[in-house]
Parts: sequence; C-alpha cells; structure tokens
Amino acid sequence: MTGAAPHMRPKGPAPELVIFDCDGVLVDSEPLAIAVLTATLAELGLSVDDEMAYDRFLGRSFSTMTAILRKEFDLELAPGTVETMRSKLFARFEAALSPVAGIGNVLAGLDMPFCVASSSQPERIALSLKLTALDTYFGSHVFSATMVENGKPAPDLFLLAARQMGFSPEKCLVIEDSPAGILAAKAAGMKVFGFTGGGHAEPAGLDEKLAMLEPDYIFADMQMLPDLLHSPQLFGE
Repeated sequence: MTGAAPHMRPKGPAPELVIFDCDGVLVDSEPLAIAVLTATLAELGLSVDDEMAYDRFLGRSFSTMTAILRKEFDLELAPGTVETMRSKLFARFEAALSPVAGIGNVLAGLDMPFCVASSSQPERIALSLKLTALDTYFGSHVFSATMVENGKPAPDLFLLAARQMGFSPEKCLVIEDSPAGILAAKAAGMKVFGFTGGGHAEPAGLDEKLAMLEPDYIFADMQMLPDLLHSPQLFGE
C-alpha cells in the first residue's frame, strides 16, 4: 500500500515543522545495521533471522534493543561486544552507506524548518549524515534518543525536538519508517507520514505493518514529499 491511509481526512493546516527520522528515511542504513546485528548475535549463539530482527528492533534505541535481548532472549551484551559491533557497523557505513534517493534535493528545496529525531546514538547520526553529505542541511538541529528518558515508541524524543525547535506538537509532521516511530509520533500528538522507500521496506514488510497503524499517509518516493506537504487532500483548514 502506498497512499492515504483508509481513514484519512484532511487534518487541519499544513505542518510548520518537519521532523525526519534518520535511519531508513534520510539514509538507507537499515539493511547494513540488521546484517551486523544478526551476525553478532549468531556469534553469541543466538539465531535471529532478518524478519525477526526487523520486527523486534527496527526503529528502537540501543538501550531498548539491549533490554529486549535481555528480557526476551536472556542475552546480555558485554561492553566489548557492543564496541565491536559498533566498529563493524561504522566500517559498513564507510564502505556502503547511501542517502535515500532524492533526499538531498528535497531538503535543499523545503520551504519550512526541519530537523532530525533518531533512535540512534549521536555518533552514529553524525557519521550517517556526514558520509551522505546531508549534515550541512541540519546543523545543530539533530536530536537523539540518548537525550530523553524513553525512546520510541514513547513520544519523548519527538516532543523534545518540537520544543527545542520552537513548535507545538500539532504543528509538526514526522517522517518515519518504523512502527515504533509511527506510534511515537501519534503519542506526541503529531501528524505522521510512513515512508517505505528504504532498502529494508520489503524484507521488513513495512507496507503492511505501517498501514495497520494508520499514519496520515504512506509513500515510497521521497521526491513526493514537497508536494505532499502542501496537498489540500491531506491538509485543509
């Protein structure tokens, strides 16, 4: 499914602030991250296939991921393992990370403020944006789940981003690729678009999973975003 959610009606005025998730929305990083995660878990004796990994960990902060591993799989990641996994991931990024198709042109042409609010740690966000030459578009307007007590699907991170950017939640639109992110945006009282144009969309079953959560719109081509932001079918007085 790509298009308006079945329940869609105009949701009030067009947004004044766009909040982008990073992984899977700005950069096509999720296949790389899941590959490193599943390989690391396999080395520790835990077999987790891609489908399960996407289902349980997509869009989650590192602290949430480790809590899930502890609670559901009785696995505690040692500090050394964490550092090794991070080093391997960053090496993968250096070799193969790419921006989501068309995102540079979209950011260059947006006529309203925007920022990043990501479950990833600040170092990973910074590296992702630098490697894909997107860092110059955001400056200091970058927010990480490490800045709040509760990561997605809690609303804390999006509320922090809105507050720091100077906008009330109802004036914000979140662009998200994960169920956890959709739920977080809804809990924050924000409009939310589901994006299914990343390399992980098919293996993660994003079309079906996001549609079940009824975001305000679902789209797979990032270059559609500028027109969507001013669409009378999506936003009306």
